[in-house]
Amino acid sequence: MARKQQLILLSGLSGAGKSVALRALEDLGYFCVDNLPVPLLAQTTALLDEDGYPRVAIAIDVRSAHNFGSFPDHYAALAELDIDIRLLFLEANDETLIKRFSETRRSHPLAGGKLTVAESVALERELLDGFAELAHRVDSSGLSANQMRSWVREFVALDRSRLTLIFQSFGFKHGLPLDSDFVFDVRCLPNPHYDPALRPLTGKDQPVIDFLEREPKVGQYLTHILGFLERWLPEFERDHRNYVTVAIGCTGGQHRSVYLAEQLAKHFGLNRQVLVRHREQFHA
Repeated sequence: MARKQQLILLSGLSGAGKSVALRALEDLGYFCVDNLPVPLLAQTTALLDEDGYPRVAIAIDVRSAHNFGSFPDHYAALAELDIDIRLLFLEANDETLIKRFSETRRSHPLAGGKLTVAESVALERELLDGFAELAHRVDSSGLSANQMRSWVREFVALDRSRLTLIFQSFGFKHGLPLDSDFVFDVRCLPNPHYDPALRPLTGKDQPVIDFLEREPKVGQYLTHILGFLERWLPEFERDHRNYVTVAIGCTGGQHRSVYLAEQLAKHFGLNRQVLVRHREQFHA
């Protein structure tokens, strides 16, 4: 039986890292097409399949703003083809995007000499909302290029037929992650930061693990999150969701959130497809 063509549709906000992601996909052996007009999606995909390209990545964005609104209809046509389609959407917070445009001295593609960068970003979010709702979302705020490439590789390796649970630790002082379906605030739990011996460590280090596991409240909080997710994840599966991102936040994103994200991943990884991401200075 012939293997299905793999198609990754990549989109996202201008300045969120699409060029880095597309180069990462090219390095992984994908034939990459940048800035393809939306009406050409099905035709281009079919032609590449006929020409023997088994792995294709196509970037679409608001540089084709005049026809992006028709994406849902063209995506429905693609879904009728016998191919494996994955949608990846990159975003970032407004502060990060404005800073990136300022540093590169580039104009936003929607500015047209009339809109500020902030106004252009707001308009772009509105135009791309339909794509973002269907896609696996990645918040690139604060991500290095290497981390972005790593996360793209993880995305490619996923089994599309199964729900993927993503557990992401973060620090509230660096802002909420935009790509979360659920956010749990664990700042109420005892903080290893106040122990000088534990301060430079992370939630994956045994002394921090021992500290947190001695605290009854930590175990209770973990049990409650587990119960909540066990109850509601089947509903997401029945709704044919491919990705659910659970964000765990503490103050700095180094101790408590990392520990709980790791524990949740360990539990659900026994029978589900799981990814773990640590957004802040500590990286898994």
